[in-house]
Amino acid sequence: MPRHSELAKIERTGLQVTKLSLGTAPLGGLFTSVPEADSDGVIAAAFAADINFYDTAPLYGFGRAEVRLGRGLNAANKPYVLSTKVGRVLNPVSGSAVAGGLAEFADADTTVEPIFDYSAKGIRRSFEESLVRLGVDRIDVALIHDADDRIDEAIKFAYPELEKMRSEGLVSTIGVGMNYCPPTVKAVVETDIDIVLIAGRYSLLDQSSQDQLFKETMKRKVSVMIGGVYNSGILANPVAGATFHYAPAPDEIIAKAQKIRDLLATFNVSLTAAAIQFPLRHPAVTTVLTGSRSPKELLANIADFDSEVPQEAWAALEAAGLIPPID
Repeated sequence: MPRHSELAKIERTGLQVTKLSLGTAPLGGLFTSVPEADSDGVIAAAFAADINFYDTAPLYGFGRAEVRLGRGLNAANKPYVLSTKVGRVLNPVSGSAVAGGLAEFADADTTVEPIFDYSAKGIRRSFEESLVRLGVDRIDVALIHDADDRIDEAIKFAYPELEKMRSEGLVSTIGVGMNYCPPTVKAVVETDIDIVLIAGRYSLLDQSSQDQLFKETMKRKVSVMIGGVYNSGILANPVAGATFHYAPAPDEIIAKAQKIRDLLATFNVSLTAAAIQFPLRHPAVTTVLTGSRSPKELLANIADFDSEVPQEAWAALEAAGLIPPID
């Protein structure tokens, strides 16, 4: 079995998910418009490659990604595990939603705008409207989305409602989808969630998840999804003008990425292959989540994920002080 389609267990709920999973922010037109044919092709190619775990959110294209993913799920006629997010609702607007912010989604539905809502009512509404957009009767995983700056509110109001929905059997697995480690640790410690999605914080250039988050998730058997393995672009192409955490990369970060790339080249390993495989070296990590704009891009990701990175290459990176040892 190819590495990308090997199954791993979401510990608390027993769901079996592939070690490589598909994120759908690009299918909402993140930064660049994606034609419907390419969107359909990505999902069909993922199913053909036996990827079974799909993650989306109302934010992505202001509902567009959920609609596109739902069409692909229903066309595939294969088993899947589905994750979406709560914490924003899509409210109708009279003008253009893009003009009000979040213009990075080129394919956004401009008749609606996303509004944060961590209330119990908002969580239910978000979940129910996602079911409609996806055209499905179940969602396996529900994640509280982007509560980094509002984690106390999310824990007080959104989490109890998700817990209630889990007890009602509406969803089997609940968690958070975040960008920063401290609020994610707080969610793990103060709630009874099953899974966390953390973006950009366990990569070749940023191992901050290892400091405390992974210790807490492993202690509590909370599974971890890792997104943002290319740190928004620099680990795909570390050149001047590259982005790191969605901002222009500092010179020292570009230089470090280039050193990693050059050392890996001595082992005939590409930077992108090491970047996509790096997170699963840690036992806390269950699956790596990447998005693709075309079937060609998806197949390239799969090839990188399945390629051989010798242990000697990782050891050389550690010896050079370019990545820390796993603890």
